[in-house]
Parts: sequence; structure tokens; C-alpha cells
Amino acid sequence: MNRYAMDVQSAAASPAADLEKLYSRLTWKFVPFLMLCFLAAYLDRINVGFAKLGMMNDLGLSDAVYGFGAGIFFLGYFIFEVPSNMMLAHFGARRWISRIMISWGVVSCGMIFVKDPVSFYVLRFFLGLAEAGFLPGVILYLTYWFPAARRGRTMGIFYTALALAGVVGGPLSGAIMHYMSDAGALHAWQWLFVIESLPSILLGVIALFYLDDSIDHARWLSADEKKTLKTELAKDDKLKVDIPLVKLLLHPRIWHFTLIFFALNLANYGLSFWMPSIIRSLGVADTFQIGLITTLPNLCAIAMMLYLTARADLTQQRRLYIGIALILGAAGLGLSVLLNGNASASIFGLCLATAGILSVYPLFWSLPTAVLGGMAAVAGIALINSLANLAGFAGPWIVGVMKEWTGSTNYAILMLAVVLIAAAGLVALVPVPGQKAKDSSQS
Repeated sequence: MNRYAMDVQSAAASPAADLEKLYSRLTWKFVPFLMLCFLAAYLDRINVGFAKLGMMNDLGLSDAVYGFGAGIFFLGYFIFEVPSNMMLAHFGARRWISRIMISWGVVSCGMIFVKDPVSFYVLRFFLGLAEAGFLPGVILYLTYWFPAARRGRTMGIFYTALALAGVVGGPLSGAIMHYMSDAGALHAWQWLFVIESLPSILLGVIALFYLDDSIDHARWLSADEKKTLKTELAKDDKLKVDIPLVKLLLHPRIWHFTLIFFALNLANYGLSFWMPSIIRSLGVADTFQIGLITTLPNLCAIAMMLYLTARADLTQQRRLYIGIALILGAAGLGLSVLLNGNASASIFGLCLATAGILSVYPLFWSLPTAVLGGMAAVAGIALINSLANLAGFAGPWIVGVMKEWTGSTNYAILMLAVVLIAAAGLVALVPVPGQKAKDSSQS
């Protein structure tokens, strides 16, 4: 190759290399911090599963009461989800994400005052109100910075916090329950809520000073870098639909996405809120050992999540990989029941189920964010998330009721496997991005 040809090739490659470096800076700037925030949020949401191991006996609460209280969180979440995302768009991500985190940390700490079923229900409901809008707010926030072609990998990295919450939270929660038993004037489960709420409050304060509301507010970017990022984002607008808000609730695409996400949440929360109890039923009595075992499914989830999101971005076949993850999740749930006579084999099933289920989350959000634009994205993301998160109320409660009826969680887990298979069928019916004319005619 002559010198001229090499210079031309170098000049052509340079802008692409510069763009990669720019997005690498964005990733390192926002994603690790948002992962910490998500980890803290999810830990505060599901640590009640470990608290149950002591709280139910101390307060004399039944499995059905626990399932209902664990799930009522999502009713509060549902009520305030869409208004919260609208307020984030109005007040800016920096202030609103900070507000969400501080308020949920305070309410989570207040769980130490649970005395009976009513106080349990009330505090879980208000925890849902406090946290409402965080996840859809972050998803919306990332669309301000990353185009659709890069969002799968970015969301894949961000969503590893969902699994890291189990990796970190399992041993931490188990250790608190084991070593803080009746330390001072509090029970171990009360110490659990106090200790695990503090990171949320601290990160909320940091968010107020660390986050930027938009590209224009980022002083650490040059004028050329801001222009480049806006140009990349503008390419997505041609494929997006700005559905009028009055028609959003009735739009078939919104309900299609909602049904898929509802099924996913039903399986995820039905499993995650009951996993410590399922592991205990396999013959593991010590709470610290239960916490250590819960790290295994989540470590598997991190590996599968990163692999599948990278493959989906490389091939642009996101529907295929969502379907694969859902089928693997269903297979894992089935194996965990069919092999429950063998603790090791059942735990393998739980690992496969958790890995498949959690891998769907970053892949799923690449679908609606690729086709919704304008205020349809602001309200649509929140609407899908809020409606689908009602499954978080139904999942734990259904498992609790079925356990009381049958004396086992097996039938409930098999039901969740069937739900995941149905969700895979719904994913196969999702139209590919770019069918703007069809969407417009439907709206």
C-alpha cells in the first residue's frame, strides 16, 4: 500500500476512532455511577426477602402476608411512575434522580418500625412511591447520550447492577442476619434495613453534584464533541414515532411491550423475593450460607447478560436473543423444580433461570427506545414500566398463596416458567424497527 493510500485510510479511520473514545468517556462517566445507584435501589427493593427469614417469626406474619407486602411495593410504584418521569423531564435528571434516591433510602430505613401486617403494607407501599421513576428515568436519561445502535451494550453493562445486587446483597444481607442478631436494641432484620438504606441516601446526595441534565449542560465536553453526539442521536429520530400523549395508552405497540415486560417481571420478582426461602427448603439452614449461595445465580446472570447484549448489538437481532434468554429462563425454572431432590442440581436450575431472566432486561429496553420519540419516549417508557411492574405485586403474592395452598413453591415456579414461554411468543411478534409508516397509520 502506497503512502497516499495509507494517509487516506488513516484519515477515514480517525473520526471513527475518535467517536469510540468519546462514547467510552461517556460510558465511564455515567454508567458506573448509575450502576451503583441501581444496585442500591434494587437492594432496598428485594432485601425484604432476607428480612423475611427473621421478621416473619418475630412478628408472627404468614407467607401470604409476606407475599402481599412484598408485592404492594409495586402498587405505589405504579401510581407515581408516569408522573415521576414527566417531572424528571421538567426538573432535570440531576435533581430528580437525587430526590428519588434520598427519599427511598429514608423510607427503607423506616422499615424498622414494622410491627404488624398493616404497618408492613403501608411502608412497602410508600417505598414504591419513593422509588417510582428511578429505572425509567435512567433509561430515558441514557437515551439523551447514547444512540440506539450503542444502547444495547450500554444497557447491558448498566443492568449488570441487577445481578450485582444479588452478588453483593446476598452475602451482605446474610451476614447482617447472621452476625447482627439482637445486637443492641434492634433485631437482625431491623439492622438489615438500616445498614442497607445508607448507600442510597449517600448516592442521592452525590447525584445532585455529579450528573449533567443533558449534552448542553456537560461542561467537560467540547463544542465539537457536543455537536458530534447530537448528530449521532439525530440519526435515530428518523426511525422513531412521537405518538400523541392522548393516544399513548391505547396504542397497540405500547400494550405489546407492556405484556412482554409484565411476564418478565412476574417471573423475576416471583423468583427473587422467594429465592432465599427456596434455598432454605433445599436443606440450607444458615442465613449466611443462603446469602453466599444466592451469589451463584447472579454471577451466572452477569456473564450471560454481557454476552447476549454484545451479540445482540453485533448482529442487530435483538428479538432473537430476547427469545433465547426467555426460553433459557423457563428451562431453568423447570429444572429447579424437577431436580429439587438434588440440592446441587436444583441450584443449577436456579442459576440458569436467573441468568436467562435477568439477561432479558437490557435487551428488552432496546426495543421501545428504538421506536418511541419525543414525549412518547418520556411517557411511554414510564407507562410500560409502571404497568408491567404491577407483576411485581402479583408475582410474590401468587407464589405465597400457592405455597400456602400446596405446601410447596414448586407449582408456582412451574407457572412462572409457562409465563416466560408465552413471553417468548410475544417477542416473536414484535415488528422490526423502521416500520414508521405502519406505526403512524396505527396512531
